[in-house]
Amino acid sequence: MKKNIILLFCFVLFFVIGISQNKSDQLKKNKKEIEEEISNTQKLLSETKKNKDASLQQISLLRSQIRNREQLITELNSDIYQLEKELELNIKLSRDLDKKLTYMKTDYERVVYLSYKNRKMVDKLTFLLAADDFAQMFRRIKYYAVFADNVKYQVSLIKTTKEEIIEKNQEIALIKDEKLALLEGKEIEIKKLELDRTAKTKMAEELKKKEKTLASDLKTKQNKRKELDVAIKKAIESEILAINNAKKETSKQTTKDNNKTNAKITDKSSNEILLTPEEQIVSTSFVNNKGKLPWPVAKGTKILEFGTAPHPDVPSVMIENKGIDILVEPETQVRAIFEGVVAGVIDMMGSKLLLIRHGDYISVYQNLATVAVAKGSKVTTKQIVGTVAKVTGSSTYELHFEVWKNNTCLNPNHWLARN
Repeated sequence: MKKNIILLFCFVLFFVIGISQNKSDQLKKNKKEIEEEISNTQKLLSETKKNKDASLQQISLLRSQIRNREQLITELNSDIYQLEKELELNIKLSRDLDKKLTYMKTDYERVVYLSYKNRKMVDKLTFLLAADDFAQMFRRIKYYAVFADNVKYQVSLIKTTKEEIIEKNQEIALIKDEKLALLEGKEIEIKKLELDRTAKTKMAEELKKKEKTLASDLKTKQNKRKELDVAIKKAIESEILAINNAKKETSKQTTKDNNKTNAKITDKSSNEILLTPEEQIVSTSFVNNKGKLPWPVAKGTKILEFGTAPHPDVPSVMIENKGIDILVEPETQVRAIFEGVVAGVIDMMGSKLLLIRHGDYISVYQNLATVAVAKGSKVTTKQIVGTVAKVTGSSTYELHFEVWKNNTCLNPNHWLARN
């Protein structure tokens, strides 16, 4: 019974240690991702500081940087808490091993003492020869052998336990060093966070002085954005119409023997894409990956969110955005967020617009300098499809990204994985 209890305790202990290790690995992964975001945003901040007219972008980047640093500090706190739990567990294990070693030493010392005390009372050979018969002599020989083996086993256990104690103490020392490094890192991040907050406050005060000029510029940009939105919607509707007309024409030319197959391409509203069975599979797979799709760029900082709301820094101007705007470094490559077919490559307002169809879903990549795919070609997830262009009248590079279902725009944040 006692043996079963010990085995159960060991099982639970290793299970807890396993869960603890998984949590620790996930925290380290999250921490690394946030640190990469901070590093990337810092590079973009350095770039925008060179542009005197990029003050709105700077404050947007600072806002993102502050949010990232706050998340990093939260992750550091979680990491420190996790290390404290591991430290507490290791200290407990070390104490248990100390108790076990003390017990084994005491038991071993008692056996050795009794053996020494009785060494002259009974001679081993005399004891063996005094047996009544051969069977008893054999049992006595076996007794001495078992006794000797038990003593050797006790010595081995004591040695192993000592090594375990040394190993646990080394782990404790490493955990303490790691915790100290995390605490120092947390202090550094807190100081950087305060500097970013101070810089953001200072920049906000400067922006307030020229709010009228900024409001006028933003309204101009918003009008251009509305023109772009109309052009994108028109392009999508044209593509849907062209796709459906082509399928209907193909359907008319088929024979009656193929009617069963053609029936699967159901007639819908002119605003909805007619899907083949294969396209329906792609569409379903796209939906199943909602919230897990990769970003259209490997590195970038979101500077404008989806939806309609007052501009965060110039509240007098309402901003309507049917996608998200991502600030990137020069020559950044654009990648497809999912497998699909290129539905269109269009020259629009000085840059290129790319449409990729995933069943009845369409991903939109606007403000491209180059496009590496042609209309009708198939693409795979994360395939490079082009590069981001410089924003007209600016020195910065931005990708405008949208997700549509048929002719209805959706919030890209709900589809993309956390970057």
